[in-house]
Amino acid sequence: MVRKSPRVRRVLAVVLALATLALVASTAGARPWSWLGVRIRDLSEQEMEEIASRHGIREGFGVVIVEVIADTPAARAGLQSGDVVVAFGERPVVETRLLQRLIAAAPVDGESKLTVLRADGRRALRVRLTSMPPNVAGDRVAAEFGFVLQEPLPQGELGGSRPAGTGPAVSVVIRRGAADKSGLEVGDVILQIGDRHVLTRDAVREALAEQALDRPLALTIRRGEGRLSLTLPVP
Repeated sequence: MVRKSPRVRRVLAVVLALATLALVASTAGARPWSWLGVRIRDLSEQEMEEIASRHGIREGFGVVIVEVIADTPAARAGLQSGDVVVAFGERPVVETRLLQRLIAAAPVDGESKLTVLRADGRRALRVRLTSMPPNVAGDRVAAEFGFVLQEPLPQGELGGSRPAGTGPAVSVVIRRGAADKSGLEVGDVILQIGDRHVLTRDAVREALAEQALDRPLALTIRRGEGRLSLTLPVP
């Protein structure tokens, strides 16, 4: 099996650890996106070796659950932070993107089986997936196009307005992704998604949730004092 370099794994972790398991495919919009309700990452090479030795499986399997979001299918199924998912149904899981696609193919509200490894051994858990919330779907779409939105800036203890010039800004641009190819940069403030004006991060996420992944993404941004129009190619 060909291993990813540590650098490639770090890049994938930036995007995929932020992403909740979901349907991400060119058929976006054909049906609701399936949602498990966890944040995940790939295993490090050292973790692969340790898990393979402890559980007697071939090295290279598994995806780590970093966080289980409360009141989601994952929480109701009994998944825990630190669980290593090694199979979805009868299909072995070797990386985050594969697990995403397996969940993508599963029906919303249908029962699915996850096989996980814990310190006390292997467990098979039944989970009933639901539709993904629009704000989470928006972050997922942004990740597919190769960028991440900046978290909102906290207000001071006394409240009041945030500093002038803040807005739904880009915090990460993935190298060689659609956003990078189109010239999007860290710090760019998103003003419009297509013809839709957006003033907040939540507004951007809601607009992105309606974006089909088989179509280019049109953005209007502010960079410094200038205003630019960019078209991100289909990821």
